[in-house]
Amino acid sequence: MKITEVGAVMTTDVVTAAPGTALGDVIRALGEHRVGALPVTDEEDRVIGVISTSDLTRPRPVRRRARTAGDVMSAPAVVVKAGATVTEGSWLMTGHDVGRLPVVDDEGRLVGIVTRADLLQAVLRTDGAIERAVRRDVLGSALWLTPRALAVTVEDGVVTLTGRLERRSDVDVAVRAASRLGGVVAVVDQLSYGVDDTRPRPAAVEAEEPVAGT
Repeated sequence: MKITEVGAVMTTDVVTAAPGTALGDVIRALGEHRVGALPVTDEEDRVIGVISTSDLTRPRPVRRRARTAGDVMSAPAVVVKAGATVTEGSWLMTGHDVGRLPVVDDEGRLVGIVTRADLLQAVLRTDGAIERAVRRDVLGSALWLTPRALAVTVEDGVVTLTGRLERRSDVDVAVRAASRLGGVVAVVDQLSYGVDDTRPRPAAVEAEEPVAGT
C-alpha cells in the first residue's frame, strides 16, 4: 500500500463498542485507552456509528434515558476507506470537524482508525523527498519514462513540471498523479505535447461514386 493511502498510516488495533455496550463501560474504555471516540460496530464489524466524549455530554430530552452506546452514538458514522488518499482523509476530517476517522474496507467493515496526526505525518515531506517521489511514481510508474525525462522542481510543496510529452493525455496523467502524492500542495503545469489525443476524431467522409451513364 502506498504511503499516500490512509491504510498505510492507520492504526489497526482499534478499541470499539457495540450498540448495547453500557455507557459506563464506554467511559472506562475512553479513559483507559486515552482516546476521544470509539467506533460502534455491529456483529459483522460494520461501522454503524461513533461515540465520543461530546456525545456523552450532549443534552437530551428528559423522557429519553440514555443507557447504551447505541442510545447516544452519532450515526451514520463518517468513515474513510483504506484506499483513500491522505488528502481525501484530511478533507473529510475538516469538513465534518472530527479528529479521527474509522477506516473501512469495501464492505464497510472496520479495519483501522486514523487520526489527524497520522495524516499530517504522512504529508509532511521535504521538497527533496517529493521530487524523488515525482520522478519515481509519476515519470517512472505512471508514464513509463526515465526519471530525468522532464524537469521537476519543488518549492514549499509546490511541484513544477516542465518539458514535452508525446500526447496531451500524458500531460493530464502527469498532473493528476503528481497532485495525489503526499506533501504536494499544488502542481504547476508547464508541459507541452506533440499530439492532442483528447479531441474527438472527425467522422470520415465517404467519397461519392459517380453514377453510371452520366
